[in-house]
Amino acid sequence: MKLNVKPRAAEKKRESKRLRREGTIPAVLYGRNIEAENISVSDSEFQTALRQTPKGRLSTTVFKLEGEGGKARSAIVKDIQYHPTTYNVLHIDFEELQEKIPVKLNVPIEFVGVAECAGVKQGGVLRQVIRSIRISCLPKDIPTVFTIDVKNLGMRQHKKLSDIELPESIRPITDLNEVVVVIAKR
Repeated sequence: MKLNVKPRAAEKKRESKRLRREGTIPAVLYGRNIEAENISVSDSEFQTALRQTPKGRLSTTVFKLEGEGGKARSAIVKDIQYHPTTYNVLHIDFEELQEKIPVKLNVPIEFVGVAECAGVKQGGVLRQVIRSIRISCLPKDIPTVFTIDVKNLGMRQHKKLSDIELPESIRPITDLNEVVVVIAKR
C-alpha cells in the first residue's frame, strides 16, 4: 500500500497538535543504521489504508512511503497510538525495511476447516489460545498470515505452534511447544 509522507519539525507538542487539526498524523520512520526521521501522513489516506487491510494483518502489511522527492521506501507499522476516548490515531511508528537486515514481527494465525471440525460438531467450542506468532525474517519473506487446519481435531484435542508449517527462511522467536488452539467442552 502506498502512503504519501512529508517531513515535519518535531520541536514542540503544539506542532503535533497543529498537524492533527490540519488532518495529518505525526509519525516517525526509523530503522537499523538509519537516523530517525520525523514525518507526517494524511489522516484520510491512512484511514483508507486501514480499511483496506484485513483484520489483524496490519503488522504484516508493507507500506510504500513516498516522500516529496519521489523517493519511495518500504516500511511496516511498529506501533500506533490512539486517543483514549475518540480512538483517533495520534501517532504512528514506522520501521524502514532494508533488504539484507531481518525484521521481527507478529504474524496472525487463522484457522481452516472450523465448520467441518469433528470436535465442534460434537458440541465442543474452538478456543484460540494464541492469536499470533513472533518471527524473524528478511523483508522479502514476510508472510501475511499462517493457517492451521483444525478439521480433524476432536473433543479436548489441541494443536501447537509446531504444527504450523514454517518456511526455511522464517525463524520463530516464540516457543513452538505452546498450544495455539484447543477444542473444549461447553
